[in-house]
Amino acid sequence: MKAIISDIHSNLEALQAVLKDIEKYPVTDIYCLGDVVGYGPNPRECVDLVMKCKIVLLGNHDQGALFDPDGFNPSAERAIFWTRDQLESSNETRPLREKRWEFLAERPRTFREDGFLFVHGSARNPLNEYVFPEDIYNQRKMERIFALVERYCFQGHTHVPGIFIEQVPDDLYQFSSPEEIEYVHRLDGRKTLCNVGSVGQPRDGDWRACYVLLDNDTIRYRRVEYDIDTTIRKIYAVPELENFLGDRLRDGR
Repeated sequence: MKAIISDIHSNLEALQAVLKDIEKYPVTDIYCLGDVVGYGPNPRECVDLVMKCKIVLLGNHDQGALFDPDGFNPSAERAIFWTRDQLESSNETRPLREKRWEFLAERPRTFREDGFLFVHGSARNPLNEYVFPEDIYNQRKMERIFALVERYCFQGHTHVPGIFIEQVPDDLYQFSSPEEIEYVHRLDGRKTLCNVGSVGQPRDGDWRACYVLLDNDTIRYRRVEYDIDTTIRKIYAVPELENFLGDRLRDGR
């Protein structure tokens, strides 16, 4: 059994709660689909924890911390520059700082294993492309993305969990939220994209951390409560992190 997490965004309390939840199951490996940092108040601690995962991909916010952020809104850009300062903190030893930077710099953009593709954004643009539920009506976009998927693809980036299925030969696409499938989906051979949701900043109206368990051909969504008030207080305490970054955690938006 694998656990697949994504979009932690420096939310230590959410990540710790998810890792504790994972311990309840016979999980052999944890895969992280990127965006370990950005927006939240604990980038260093979150990077340290995900180093234990079997696979950690590069997310667009991780790349933004490494290089000049591109395409970020002003709030996200300000947060990523603050994140960079935290990773460069002189209060810690140089080897520890260098270890984190080297870890982030070495992250791959994709990972393939046994017919499964793992990306942060999409199969077409692993770092930056969003695939939203309403994209099922954009046939050209979905055709091009699904054409690059051998069978199954796990992704994040939108912070909106759910299952996309290619309907052949109708050339139609279906999206189901975790609630609509009672949090369980069985892979049946049809090409499928699974958005695993976000650990640290869900945007589907549910504030709880989200991740998935993959057990052979069965995907199970997990929602995990965490100490959201502590995370919000930490964000409020950092002038470079705008208050709305904490406020929206309560709304899951």
